Amino acid sequence: MADPAAGADTAVPDEDRIRELAVARPEDPDLVHLAVVGDTYTVLLSGRQTNGRMAMLDMLIPPGGGPPPHRHDFEESFRVLEGAIEVQLRDEPPVRLEVGETANVPANAVHAFRNPDAVTARLLCTVAPAGLEDFFAEFGDRVPTRTSAAPQLSDAERQERLGRAAAAAPRYGMVILPPPG
Repeated sequence: MADPAAGADTAVPDEDRIRELAVARPEDPDLVHLAVVGDTYTVLLSGRQTNGRMAMLDMLIPPGGGPPPHRHDFEESFRVLEGAIEVQLRDEPPVRLEVGETANVPANAVHAFRNPDAVTARLLCTVAPAGLEDFFAEFGDRVPTRTSAAPQLSDAERQERLGRAAAAAPRYGMVILPPPG
């Protein structure tokens, strides 16, 4: 049997030895923790660490929280670690996800999610390719830890953040849609 590390018998390219093991510990205060219009997102793995292939975020979604309807040109998966969320894809009825359940949102599909319960939900979100973490950094507010509450925003501040998000969205292959009326 050939040495799998040698790469002689495979079409897989040689490894990139410049890249190192990326380790994220969610309670690390040096990670990027962002309050994103009421939710708190921690960047566990960024595109800079994965050569742009994917990003992983730890998301805290308070009761009633979650993003407005949107779509983007990348895949997005959620695994519920605590609490529950409802994911709505296109015009289909929402699907409730409980602890331990996972869903994938296909690229370009209109979707939204929200926390319908009275307790905070915690999600592990993976996107491929990376970029969502940079999008959030454009309009999110830095907070000190993964469990820091998002700052209370006035209606004007919330609208300002959403306006910045909508303006930045096209640069990240995203479209933010108005809430259903």
